Amino acid sequence: MLDQFRERTQEVTAALSTLTGLADGLGARTLKERVERELLRKLEEDRFHLVVVGEFNHGKTTFVNALLGESALATGVTPTTAAIHHLKYADQPEAAVVRQGGLREPIPFETARRFAVGGGASAEEIDYLEIGYPAPILREGILLVDTPGVNDLSLQRADITYSYIPRADAVLFLLDAGQILKESERVFLNDKLLRASRDKIVFVITKWDLLTRDEQVEALAYAKEQLAKLLKDAVVFPISAELALAGSRETSGLPELLQYLTSFLAQERGRILLDNALGAGLAIALLLSRGVDARRRSLSMKIDELDRRIALLERDLAGQSLTLEQRRSKIREDIVGVKVGARKDLDRFVDELLGQLPGIIDAARADDLKQFFPAFLEDTFKQWAEVETKELAASLESLAEKTIALVREDAHEATKRMADMLGAEPKRLTVEIDTFVYDIGVVALLLGGLSMMFVNVMLGGLLAILGPVLALLLKGRVEDEFKKRAKALAPEVLRQAASRMGPKLDEMIDAFAAKLDAWVVTAGEELHREVLEVLQSTKDGRASGSRSDETMRTEVEAQAEQLQQATQRLGALRGSLWTAT
Repeated sequence: MLDQFRERTQEVTAALSTLTGLADGLGARTLKERVERELLRKLEEDRFHLVVVGEFNHGKTTFVNALLGESALATGVTPTTAAIHHLKYADQPEAAVVRQGGLREPIPFETARRFAVGGGASAEEIDYLEIGYPAPILREGILLVDTPGVNDLSLQRADITYSYIPRADAVLFLLDAGQILKESERVFLNDKLLRASRDKIVFVITKWDLLTRDEQVEALAYAKEQLAKLLKDAVVFPISAELALAGSRETSGLPELLQYLTSFLAQERGRILLDNALGAGLAIALLLSRGVDARRRSLSMKIDELDRRIALLERDLAGQSLTLEQRRSKIREDIVGVKVGARKDLDRFVDELLGQLPGIIDAARADDLKQFFPAFLEDTFKQWAEVETKELAASLESLAEKTIALVREDAHEATKRMADMLGAEPKRLTVEIDTFVYDIGVVALLLGGLSMMFVNVMLGGLLAILGPVLALLLKGRVEDEFKKRAKALAPEVLRQAASRMGPKLDEMIDAFAAKLDAWVVTAGEELHREVLEVLQSTKDGRASGSRSDETMRTEVEAQAEQLQQATQRLGALRGSLWTAT
């Protein structure tokens, strides 16, 4: 199935490449660069994200090694110090440490193991360990994310739970054949994982070779029965990674799992990726049709008349700067209000929680408090963050909707003026602002709301910072003194967490505002920019005398025909995505 997906991707890439040739021929340089940057390069670089999750001592690293085809990663890593691994394809084994600030530091592949067990740098410094390896599964465009195992999944790193998993194309959840679906795993699945990733979880029962044939039958039936209580039609594969690594791959259960995964990724995830690219390509084809119309009209003008029209368009574009700056200023003003509101909400939440904590601590048993208090605080922050980010998303969505409506009005007015300048029918230059940009935030908005997307991104960013802060509560914990320690440290920990979350809130709101601001600039100038580039290209071609006007008229009619064919091809490819089995 992935072979078929790659073939289809090549077809889509070829169809989109036709647009770059047309844009180049018309002189629409900006559109050509956009197709290359936003569509072709994205298709080339996109990978399927496959995330492996499981408790410590479930044979997780051995399983990942079996996926790779050989023992590439260190096994026996301690549960709390291991780094997240990003495994991608490389012709030769290679490794790099990626720091929290984004700095990427190549390291010898042989020394990667010491980072895996915490010997190279502290967990706070490392974001993830990037491993390049010549494994067949990675060659298929899959990025394999191996997450650290923990003794209790409720203590899983927050950025894994709230950032990696929501962005994953598929999640492999490992269960131990000797103790299938422990209570801690059941709680983690029910409370955290299933709500965000219900449609992309595949359950893998490891150490299958340790059971007798009768035990295997009983264990598989039990697993399916218990998982059905949590997830209808749960997908379960029993695997022996040890057999696969020992050379008995065909009897290990691994081929069946890989066949399912490749089919799932190609059909469920790959089609969405290609559909987005084709939709963007069709919108750009619409813009190119306006360029074709502008070139036709420019060829019927004398050079001095063409100069005059170009000057008029340039003045009109310059005159839009005031309106454009008004739109951008309004965005900045509204964003300040959103950030102030979010900070007030955060302060109010922390104050209320601090007022409740003494009673909660006094009512809890010391042993329970020591084991569950950090997880309780994390879940409490999570519940607040879910509510808060939905409210933030609604505010930002409303801001984006108002901005798009205003920019659409501006564009329609500009269209009328441009039609007068070119002597064209206004309807031939009708601007559909919704097709101007394919930024993920605006696309999510136009397709029916960005709330879910924003919640996932925000939770991943906010909750990932809580781990190191909450760890303060677990240092030097003496049984009889833990309640006192919790009461004494809780205010400091919560204030420290809030002090880190506040700037993160600002950062994420600002990131959305920057995308919307960039979109406003692009949408406000794009029609002018494209038509101006086409007119200037036509003028330069005629002034050079290298081609006659008649030759250029023949060329533009050929370009119109090519564009029509390209548009039909893109539409046909998009339709076939959802009819193919």
